[in-house]
Amino acid sequence: MPNLTAAKVRTIKKSGMHGDGNGLYLNVTHSGSRSWIQRIVIGGRRRDLGLGGYPGTGLAEARRKAIANKALVVAGRDPVAERRSARVPTFRVAAERVYKANLPRWRNGHHTKTWWQSLERHAFPAIGDIRVDRIGRSDVLAVLEPIWSVRQETARRVRQRIRTILRWCEAHEYCAGNAAGEALDGALPTLPRVTAHLRALPYQHVTEALEVVEASGASKAAKMCLRFLVLTAARSGEARRATWDQIDEVERLWVIPADRMKGGAEHRQPLSAAALAVLGPARVLRDESGLIFPSPLRRGCPLSNMSLTKVLRDTSLAARTTVHGFRTSFRTWASERTNASHAVMELSLAHVVGSSVERAYARSDLLAKRRGLMEQWGKFVAGDGAGVVRVAGQGAGSR
Repeated sequence: MPNLTAAKVRTIKKSGMHGDGNGLYLNVTHSGSRSWIQRIVIGGRRRDLGLGGYPGTGLAEARRKAIANKALVVAGRDPVAERRSARVPTFRVAAERVYKANLPRWRNGHHTKTWWQSLERHAFPAIGDIRVDRIGRSDVLAVLEPIWSVRQETARRVRQRIRTILRWCEAHEYCAGNAAGEALDGALPTLPRVTAHLRALPYQHVTEALEVVEASGASKAAKMCLRFLVLTAARSGEARRATWDQIDEVERLWVIPADRMKGGAEHRQPLSAAALAVLGPARVLRDESGLIFPSPLRRGCPLSNMSLTKVLRDTSLAARTTVHGFRTSFRTWASERTNASHAVMELSLAHVVGSSVERAYARSDLLAKRRGLMEQWGKFVAGDGAGVVRVAGQGAGSR
């Protein structure tokens, strides 16, 4: 006989599991909240099934659900698995969730765009509408095999993104395994790992290149931004989105906030006399956005991702270097022409130096030493640097 009545359920206050029979319990927590739980044996294993909260789910409805679940078990079915299956997403839906979850930490606009586009082009047509618990290795191979040997880097990235999505699904118990995991290796030919370095000018040609840019028909904002980027060894996004409130002209510092940095940590970059000289003329570009180099085409917006690349293309420099390649030019110059230490050179590029243990003890950003290095780089780019430069404060044994 049932142990509970509708009236009794309304008045129960004692915390704990209150049985009604047929495996149905009213669970009352210490805080007073109530919910229905059915304890049932499935495949020799006891399972607890949530049947809804009270009073949203009343006693009569909870009993009906319990009877229906028991009937499924008697018929050899698993109500837990069926319930989970009903909420399993398709691959496209799972990809959307993973994409949105990662957006806040992705700072590279190009990567953000191509991550989704590669799936739209190669994965979604084949597996986008398949529930993730039904995706097998053959389905993933159907995506990868047509491009594996002809578009190697694209194929690697597509596989990595499928694997990431299915790993997320596995963690959420939407699927039992990762169909894009290591077991797939045996069906795909091993591809040679090719390291493709970005094009970069020899540092000896940087001054000449900037003179070519200055004489071009590019906008003032683009030309100034590119020169500032070269003189500070910055990344494109950091320079294009630089704002006046990040500049401390008294301390000769550019303080880039963490959310603008690839590594997610604030970076202090010393400004050489040459870099400061770019900022003076840039004031004529100032608008309400606060950007140092605002777009001449879209008021209040930064220069687009392709604006600096277009400058290189229009001056025929793109065949010899990328925008990012100027960082390589700086690094090669610092290695070959100065006595700066490895840490000073790397920190000037906002790179992480040393292991996590080393960083825990060496917390200085070596600002004073980097200031000397950036000043010498500014002089070199301006055509005033010749021979090997000894940067003040650097060890004699350092390169």
